[in-house]
Amino acid sequence: MAEEIISSLQNPKVKKLLVLQQKSSERRKERLFVVEGLRELKHCVEAGFEIDTLFYCPNITESSDLCEIISQTSSFEKTEKRCNVVRVSPEVYEKIAYRGTTEGLIAEVRTMSLSLESLPLGENPLIMILESVEKPGNLGAILRSADAAHADAVIVCDPLTDLYNPNLIRSSIGAVFTVPCLTCTSEDCIAFLKQKDIRILTAQLQDSHLYYDTDMRRGTAIVMGTESTGLTNQWRMAADAHIRIPMMGRLDSLNVSVSAAILLFEAVRQRNS
Repeated sequence: MAEEIISSLQNPKVKKLLVLQQKSSERRKERLFVVEGLRELKHCVEAGFEIDTLFYCPNITESSDLCEIISQTSSFEKTEKRCNVVRVSPEVYEKIAYRGTTEGLIAEVRTMSLSLESLPLGENPLIMILESVEKPGNLGAILRSADAAHADAVIVCDPLTDLYNPNLIRSSIGAVFTVPCLTCTSEDCIAFLKQKDIRILTAQLQDSHLYYDTDMRRGTAIVMGTESTGLTNQWRMAADAHIRIPMMGRLDSLNVSVSAAILLFEAVRQRNS
């Protein structure tokens, strides 16, 4: 692998990386996204993603960490798509890094598309579904909970943020790569769940039962909406049951990522009891 050295902030490769970090339209156009940090890159490569360009800062990066990522990448990449390795100065790294403690490693990674039809599901799948989620930090936190609960998948319907948003990847600490995750329309998702005989449980205050009184031991999809408007009628009408978390204080809702964690681990509790 040929190595390039960059010390100028005006280098076209630096400008391209910054645009990929900032603009979802550019990520879609180039079919590339940015991953920062050793832990996140490990999860990314282990999930089968291909690194297009790997940037590192020798003043920060441990040689063993760099060799490990390059070695993992080499075992996955096709011969016609070699990984480019770029050494950058501390000044350049400070410009392109979101965080100061990411082992001096940042990469441009090729996107992969997962469809409903190719989704790997277990015998009694547990799926978290989010309708029109808009905050990358919330989605990242939910992905961490989904990983911890060993959920089969996270599906984002009619998304308002893309799965390769750097804030999402960072807040998920790489869980976006460890949990099968995809986007689709609500209509397609509902049809898929009905076809697979997966029970749809919508989290809502109206006309609902306490979550711990609802059976989650069979194939289950837990569906949550935005904190501001909740779920659309399309999901409410498609649901097999409506569930709620009891609110015993003066407020009527929790953060969506907290609610998701509670409901996911109720399913885990029931399945392990």
